[in-house]
Amino acid sequence: MVLKIFFPQCCNTADSGLLVGHWIPGHNSAVVLAVIHYPFIPGQVKKYLSELQSQTQVDLTVLGSWSMPKEGKEGMDSFLKDLSTIFPQKCWLQLSREIGKRGFICQVVQNNGKLLQDREQKNGDEGSEGDKIILIHYDQRKVMLSQLHPVQDVGQKSDIEHSELRLVFQTVAHSQPLFFLDKYDDGPLKLTHWQSEGREASIIAELLKQASVPVCIFLTWLLSLWHWFCSFRILHLYPVLFISSKLSTCVQSGYRAVHFKTVFSPKKAATHMEFMRKANIFVSFLLDIALGLLLISWLYRENRISKLADTLVPVADRVAKEFFLYHIHLWSSYIHLMSPFIERILWYVGLSACLGLTFALSVLSDIVALLTFHIYCFYVYGARLYCLKIYGLSSLWRLFRGKKWNVLRQRVDSCSYDLDQNTADTTLFPLQLFIGTLLFTILLFLLPTTALYYLVFTLLRLVVVLFQGVIHLSVDFINSFPLFAIGLRICRPYRLAEGVKFKVLCQEPGTPLHLMMEINPLKCSSVLQCYRTPTYSCYPKDSWAALCKKLFVGELIYPWKQKTDKTD
Repeated sequence: MVLKIFFPQCCNTADSGLLVGHWIPGHNSAVVLAVIHYPFIPGQVKKYLSELQSQTQVDLTVLGSWSMPKEGKEGMDSFLKDLSTIFPQKCWLQLSREIGKRGFICQVVQNNGKLLQDREQKNGDEGSEGDKIILIHYDQRKVMLSQLHPVQDVGQKSDIEHSELRLVFQTVAHSQPLFFLDKYDDGPLKLTHWQSEGREASIIAELLKQASVPVCIFLTWLLSLWHWFCSFRILHLYPVLFISSKLSTCVQSGYRAVHFKTVFSPKKAATHMEFMRKANIFVSFLLDIALGLLLISWLYRENRISKLADTLVPVADRVAKEFFLYHIHLWSSYIHLMSPFIERILWYVGLSACLGLTFALSVLSDIVALLTFHIYCFYVYGARLYCLKIYGLSSLWRLFRGKKWNVLRQRVDSCSYDLDQNTADTTLFPLQLFIGTLLFTILLFLLPTTALYYLVFTLLRLVVVLFQGVIHLSVDFINSFPLFAIGLRICRPYRLAEGVKFKVLCQEPGTPLHLMMEINPLKCSSVLQCYRTPTYSCYPKDSWAALCKKLFVGELIYPWKQKTDKTD
């Protein structure tokens, strides 16, 4: 039998006392959590452990005794060993440390009185098979704060049995109330654990916790007013609903409303994933606001908005005059009509950055869509005309080869053009071939001119779509990037654990094997994959092959399409 004892580093130099911890069910493993020092009353110890069990839902028991020799306390070891009758266990651990040695001496007394000893400590026959005892030292604070991945929530039902390592992490994490008692408390019991020298706390953090509850309630009330306003029936009519779904600003507003509802909920996060999602959304929102304020400070410095307006008006006018005369006249009139208001519009658009950089980028995307609407019109004209000629040429080409398109079965079938002698109208099929030849010739010679117009307008449309795609991807990156998780991975890598590694700490004769358990942090790529916030992200509607096919045949492309469901 191999017995593993997980021992906290903070108790290596603790005074003699009782070992408090938990036996891992189904495994020959014990997790030591704290040491209770003498003087104590056994009844008070039992009462204290029963109160902790109701709080932590962890079966906390007295595992055994811990002896640290000191002057004037020579009889303490025998006293602690006799306590096994008061605190009956299936195995009573007796750990002791000698002066000048790094390793511990470990003896395990079973409930039948049999002494279970490590085979390296035995002096008997070398060929006899003995039991193996391994002492695994761990950093109690890091193990308590860390989360082992992949994450398995408490309420998650799984047929797979939890591993021994995961049970150790869960035991230490759920025993936090045990660590609230430090040496400065006036209680009847004195304990040694990672927080025994004084409770780790922050006045600022406690004040923020107290102030967050009324603030969250007030913001939740404001969100309810916003949802009440959005529930008006006039806003759900088809024209308004269609236009709002195409405007990036409206989409971002709805997305932020969902975020605020999640973050400002007064309910405490029940699981680790809910807490990380709230933290990531909140930190991303703060970063968004900070970037927006930086953009405002840049725009309103040195009169940059006026310079930008003076640059945009002549550029838009010059670009528009390169197209069809009718559209040139309309677009030029529109530009000259709007030119006095361009600076004022940019000024108010810059103020939208107070709501965050994502709002400013969304407004910029909508402005680009409005200013380049004539390019979209030209692209639709050219694409429809080019697509009509391509499909016409393909249909006429099938006519020459004796084929036709079956609309009902959606396939190409054979078509016989032999003259039927019994048919009265024998000139039907030659006339059809003659008209088809004329149409094919006309369409074929007009195709280069149409294709050239289509190519120019498609390239312009692709430039606009690419620019809007970069904006949408930037907004999606800011909304979904797990900044809190990445910061946690960089500053405190032990908080996100992928596993553990062991190294030999001590292997002295007469003592069991001592190992040091260290936490392996989660990889940054795994952090991004696990904690990326689900978003209504923009994605290419078609694959690259399908997109190239649509461009070749002249079908309209909408590569940046808004998702209707949130996905990871």
